[in-house]
Amino acid sequence: MTGRSPVDRRRSTPSPSWLTTLEPPPVELGVTHWSSRLLARHLGVSDYTVSTTWKKWGLQPWRVQTFKFSTDPELEAKIRDVVGLYLNPPDKAIVLCIDEKSQVQALDRTAPVLPLRLGMPEKQTHDYVRHGTTTLFAALEVATGKITDASFPRHRNEEFLRFLKQVAKAYPRRKLHIVCDNYATHKHPAVQAWLAKNPRITMHFTPTSGSWLNMVEIFFGIITRQAIRRGTFTSVKDLIAAIGTFIDGWNERCEPFTWTKPANDIIKKAVKGKTTSLARH
Repeated sequence: MTGRSPVDRRRSTPSPSWLTTLEPPPVELGVTHWSSRLLARHLGVSDYTVSTTWKKWGLQPWRVQTFKFSTDPELEAKIRDVVGLYLNPPDKAIVLCIDEKSQVQALDRTAPVLPLRLGMPEKQTHDYVRHGTTTLFAALEVATGKITDASFPRHRNEEFLRFLKQVAKAYPRRKLHIVCDNYATHKHPAVQAWLAKNPRITMHFTPTSGSWLNMVEIFFGIITRQAIRRGTFTSVKDLIAAIGTFIDGWNERCEPFTWTKPANDIIKKAVKGKTTSLARH
């Protein structure tokens, strides 16, 4: 027996549990959403009936997603600018995505980590000792996936400018197109003055609440999952060394980052009042 297609589902007659799930629970119940048992009791049916109905129709009232609309008046222009760089990069120029990952914590567990065993995952203590934080600055070269990085105690305009100079030195005599978010540090007068003296570098800013357009955020997610979140660090120096080791290995095996969604498709969903928003969290 094969499952029903979405068209078959739409043609079916909705059941009471289907319809009631889409409505808020009565105020006197004091709950924000239905559970299968609570709805079954409310309708006088079995929990199995409610559960199978939810599965059939893809209803998951226990789940919630958040969103945020961009209020940037230059929303469309910035989307087209950034996406255009990804899909049609300028000839003989390098496209880089730069951002900082602040407050990276050097966490040490209060007992030794118990290693992976057959039938048992690795285990670490719930509590930890916090030895301090660092800010990871990273520049992703879109065409290769290569990372240029630096770690600083803070993330002011001074540190950002210092990192920009490091990136410029890593790509001498090449035109650079750099994607950044709208963080005030990235537009500080000191940064603008340095950029004016270095016209081979052009900055491109993502829309407000649209920093996910910056592809270095993908790398930050990867390094967090693979090297930071489950790591044990006895000091900030230890944390920075672990980050460096990961990035050295990454640069040996990196691959290009490829953007696929056209700007028009993004803009259709980026305007308030449409089916979804620019930023989904």
